[in-house]
Amino acid sequence: MKKMLPWLVSLLLAITLIVSVGIYVWNNYLNGSGSDDPEKQAVESVKNVEAKPLSADELLKVTSELTDIKTNIADTSYVVITGFIFQLDNEKSKEEFDKIKDIVIRPIINRALWVMKPEELQGTKGKDQLYAGLINSINAVLTEGKVTKVELKDFIMQQV
Repeated sequence: MKKMLPWLVSLLLAITLIVSVGIYVWNNYLNGSGSDDPEKQAVESVKNVEAKPLSADELLKVTSELTDIKTNIADTSYVVITGFIFQLDNEKSKEEFDKIKDIVIRPIINRALWVMKPEELQGTKGKDQLYAGLINSINAVLTEGKVTKVELKDFIMQQV
């Protein structure tokens, strides 16, 4: 029995290690957390942000506008003129957002609009996908906080 004890301990450690690695791989890689759907990614990126009602003054402190965006969309015979309102989770993230909104955020919005078709932008489902894609793309470049909500301020789509 004394000669078998080291073998039993080694066997138990090996089984424990294999089970631990299996659980880790299952939770991180096989559980579907790396979804390609922008809506699911948006939900996952803000799932730890608590929604609390904000007063008007608090809302102004965490809200930023980006207006006068003019660009073509996927069908180059259409032009979109739009503006967005972004709600962030804290004042530091708003300050960072305001510093980079013209040099980083505006190109992200343009890229998101360039791939959209006129039919997608006419309905709410397409606009919701645009919002989700913008939240994911912008949160990837912010180092302080996150964008929690995106809304259209104005929207004009015209055929040229």
